[in-house]
Amino acid sequence: MMAEQIKENSLQCYAVESALKESEERFRQMAEMTGEWLWEQDPSGYYIYSSNAVKQILGYSQNEVIGKHYTEFLTPQDQTEQKSYSASQQPFYALTNHYQHKNGRPVFTESTGLPIINIEGKLLKWRGVDHDITERKCFQDALIESEKRTRLIIESSVSAIVIMDSNGLITDWNHQAEKIFGRSHAEVINQSLENLIIPFRFRNAYRQGLQYFLSTGLSPYINRLVECLALRRDGTEFPIELSISPLKLSGSYLFSGFIHDISVRKAREQKILQAEINLAITHNEFKIAQRIQTSLSPTLPIKSKHFEVTGFCLPADQIGGDYFDYFFRNEDHLDMVIADVSGHSVGPALFMVEARSALRSQVNRVSSPSETLGELNRFLFEDLDNADYFITLFYLQYDNINQQLKFANAGHPPPLLLSSSQKKCRQLDAEGMIIGVRKDIVFEEKTLILAKGDILLLYTDGITEAENPEGDFFGLDRVSDIFIRYAQHSPDEIIQALLTELKQFSGREVFNDDITLMIFKRS
Repeated sequence: MMAEQIKENSLQCYAVESALKESEERFRQMAEMTGEWLWEQDPSGYYIYSSNAVKQILGYSQNEVIGKHYTEFLTPQDQTEQKSYSASQQPFYALTNHYQHKNGRPVFTESTGLPIINIEGKLLKWRGVDHDITERKCFQDALIESEKRTRLIIESSVSAIVIMDSNGLITDWNHQAEKIFGRSHAEVINQSLENLIIPFRFRNAYRQGLQYFLSTGLSPYINRLVECLALRRDGTEFPIELSISPLKLSGSYLFSGFIHDISVRKAREQKILQAEINLAITHNEFKIAQRIQTSLSPTLPIKSKHFEVTGFCLPADQIGGDYFDYFFRNEDHLDMVIADVSGHSVGPALFMVEARSALRSQVNRVSSPSETLGELNRFLFEDLDNADYFITLFYLQYDNINQQLKFANAGHPPPLLLSSSQKKCRQLDAEGMIIGVRKDIVFEEKTLILAKGDILLLYTDGITEAENPEGDFFGLDRVSDIFIRYAQHSPDEIIQALLTELKQFSGREVFNDDITLMIFKRS
């Protein structure tokens, strides 16, 4: 029963630690404040981080440790026995390591390590801590030499140490045990351990296990670190970490139990587990929001014998603040819009949805791009002002009968127009303030005639402000060059060419800002 509990706890620790996304800065600060050796290893077991405490424990500086494989500091025997831990992807707790100090002397540590695994199940790295137990180990080995050394170990140990004879009676009880269990040394000596610290429901199993060991010398709990429940003086139960070592003297056994109160750790693990559950719920909600947001944008291009229009959005997060849309206002008029809510993720995405709803609701009430932007600004002003957000937006309306294009701008990057008769792009712009800055704004409206073969590229600043590893911007000139080079291709092919060259330029697939592109091409 206890073995099943250990297995369940180990799996729980694995699941909790794999989902944990704790701050690197916080980890580093903690590492420098503690006297224990905190470290990180890559998936192959090479140190990528070490706290300063390694100097005190092993005599090596941080620079001498980083880049080395963890087995290089172990004794030859431990090198062989522990080489499998980095490949197992299973957490380990209180593993005893036998190191060789820089000056040659042996060092024992108690090591705990957890694999950091992403949501795809890929091992990213190992994170752990080594606690120097050299002194404690020496004291434990000295138990067989003299009663004096035994007394020294018991009273100086940071662990609660309880010594019991083969009859189950307590023969020693150190100060740490007094603190943990709430009972003094005097009142427990020669008392039954079973009645003092073992919860009632486990006592029968304890008696059977003790008798089995005394008869066979075998037990699944001897010389192993196990977790179980113990009983305080006030009757409350609490989790402990227990290691039992038997010593046979004059034909009779003494059992030394080394005990740690792990209540704080268990409470922390429970909080981490709840955080993982909350994270999973949030992740699922993000996926739902992403599906909803995706459904609000056009999924297919509009193609006719006169023109073709299509668009694409690549959000920086699972959901973003960019928005594009195109739809027929009536049989002869096509409306097109591209917008960028400041920031990205949930807040901007909500404003994007609100802006789309407001625009669609005005289709039958206002007729021109400038009037549409004016109504939208008045509708959204208070919400944007209270939330400290703003929206840039470019609105166009194409008259399919007269090939006339009307447009108005609310502080958005001007679209590029490439005429079939020219070899360079020109920008379409009109005076207009960003939506959400002032309640009453007059937006300038301009008009032009589109010739056959004319192409419009609308975009958000995510593409022009994307950077490469050297810090250079992708820039409008590069966008224009690609646009001109692929002008004879379909709108979808132009968009794919822009995205491909952007990813090659930046060396990445995910960007810091949303990127949205829309192409209108007159046939």
